[in-house]
Parts: sequence; structure tokens; C-alpha cells
Amino acid sequence: MTTSLERSETGAAAGETGGAAVRPVALSERTPRADAGRLVAEMVPPPRFDAVRFETYEPDPARPSQTEAVERLRAFAASSAGGPEQGRKKWFRRQPRAAAATPGGVYLDGGYGVGKTHLLASLWHATPAPREQKAFGTFVELTNLVGALGFQRAVEALRGHRLVCIDEFELDDPGDTVLVSTLLGRLADAGVRLAATSNTLPGRLGEGRFAAADFMREIQGLSARFTSLRIDGEDYRHRGLPAAPAPYTDEQVDAAAHRTPGAALDDFRALAAHLATVHPSRYGALCDGVEAVFLRGVEQVTDQATALRLVVLADRLYDREIPVMASGVALDRLFTEEMLAGGYRKKYFRAVSRLTALARDAGRLAR
Repeated sequence: MTTSLERSETGAAAGETGGAAVRPVALSERTPRADAGRLVAEMVPPPRFDAVRFETYEPDPARPSQTEAVERLRAFAASSAGGPEQGRKKWFRRQPRAAAATPGGVYLDGGYGVGKTHLLASLWHATPAPREQKAFGTFVELTNLVGALGFQRAVEALRGHRLVCIDEFELDDPGDTVLVSTLLGRLADAGVRLAATSNTLPGRLGEGRFAAADFMREIQGLSARFTSLRIDGEDYRHRGLPAAPAPYTDEQVDAAAHRTPGAALDDFRALAAHLATVHPSRYGALCDGVEAVFLRGVEQVTDQATALRLVVLADRLYDREIPVMASGVALDRLFTEEMLAGGYRKKYFRAVSRLTALARDAGRLAR
């Protein structure tokens, strides 16, 4: 696995100090290069979910579906021993009724905030296979992997895995949904076990099994290989978007960046423009060595392509628990009302929620 990072910044590398001050890097001056090996190797639960296990999940006693989901996922993990070849044999030979009932895929159906990602990451950890034979990534990361490698190379890179977990399977882009469904079909044919989650769109909350019904429909012929596990629970996002902390001044952002080791300091407009030149699959590499992001002059985004790139960057920052300190427009106003009501609203709601959490984390950097 090899990685290089071409940078044109004149300051020192992240974390170096010159006297009493830190010399921040600029994300907008980095051009990361990540090979196929790194892209696949990075498909593991993010640091935020690295330590979770079934034992650390606390089911609500008033929601028996949560306890049942844990028990069934434990059984699914235990039944994954044996590898892709064994799975392929099971699917393509006549089975006794009891054995045939074991699913090759499992789908976690439930709203926001019920612990689906916790359980999906716990399944990844509990599956008896080496790390290099298990993959964990979001739907967006999977589409980005295909975009970076090409469809056939992506199939070859994943077909030897025992388990592929897809978090936040997105149903708002028909083209991407068909692409990923086809990819999963190829992997399923190779005997790879699959697990997925998705979320109901904010405008459709409370509509019962909407997410499960849409997931099963969109994956078409693959749906017979999935068993749906319902996880009921309180949905904290019924309350709408969280309020972001008040923005700082440019001077406060500059001062904090120059005293924080591992800081990246950028003008928002320059960073947004630079993201268009970097493949989204490399946004993780873009953040290598960065401990905190400082943005000057955040503006409300009106261009959808720019907004979707910022969603991916927000996901990578959140995965790595990198705080964000910003001036300009408050982060809960980053996207227009039209975007928050449109077809990609789930992505934007998630990005605002995550950026808001990271902005709160950045409070400790202010003095």
C-alpha cells in the first residue's frame, strides 16, 4: 500500500511548530494520491466506531426489537465462518429447509439514532475473519470506490471478502443505486456476505416500513438474499436540524489555527473550489495528519455539485473526529432551504448534523 501527498504549501507539515506558533497546512493546496490497495484497506469502521461491540450496545428494555436484533446479528456473524467459497456453495446447491433459511445478507431497518451503525460495526468486529477479508463503508464510499477503480476492478478487489457492510444505503440516486446493487449482486454470486443499513428521509419520518420496502425494491433481484431486521426506537431527528454554534470571527479562527498542532487553515471558497479537482475517494487522504480544520468565510452553498462534495468531506471529517472551527455563515445554514427540501435532503441533514457536532468539538480550541 503506497500513498503520496503532493503539497504546494510553503508552511511546515501538520504539527510542526516555529517558535511558539504552529504553521497550519492548507487543504486547498494538497493533491492526495491513493492507490487501490489503500482505498480498499481503509474500508473499516471509522475511529468513532472502532471500539463498539455487541456488548457495548445498550438495548432499550421497552424496545424488544433492539435485543432481538443483537441476538440475530450475533448468529449472523457466527454463521459467516468459512469464507466466500463456502457461501457460494450454499447459495448454488439445494439445501435442507433449515439451512436455506440462513440469509446471505441482512438489512437493518430503523430510523435515525437507534444504533444501526453501532450494530453494523459490531457485526464487522464480530465476524470471524481477518481484517483484510472484511469491508465496512458508507454507500457513498462504495460508489466512490467504483468511480476510482472502475466496476470490474472494484468487484475483483472485494470478491475475496467474507463480509461487506454498507452503512447508509442511499435511495435518492437511481443511477448509483443500480450501480451498487449490481456490484453487490456480483459479490453475492461470489459468496460474499452482505449487511446494510439505510435511513428514512427526514420528510418521510413516521411512515413505518418505508425504508425497508424501498431498500428491498431498489436492490431488485438481490432482495431475496436479504433478511430485514427492524430496530425500533426513539428518533431524535424528529426535532429537525440541530442548532450550530455561533460562528467565530476571521481573527479568532486565524489565532486558534496558529496555536493548534495539526491544524489546517483554509478560506472556504478556495477549499470548495479545490474539492472539485480531487476525486471524492481521496478526501480521506486529503485529511492525513490533520487534527483540526479551520475555515474562514463560510458561505451558504447554492450549487448542488459543490454541496454534495462538501457532504463527502463532512463524512470524512466526522469519521476521523476532526473538529471544525469556522467564521462566516453558521454551519446549520450551509445549505439552502431548497436543498434541504429536495431529493438529496437526507445527505444534507446528515452533513449539517455532523458538522454541527464537529463545530461543538472545536469549542475547546477557542481561547
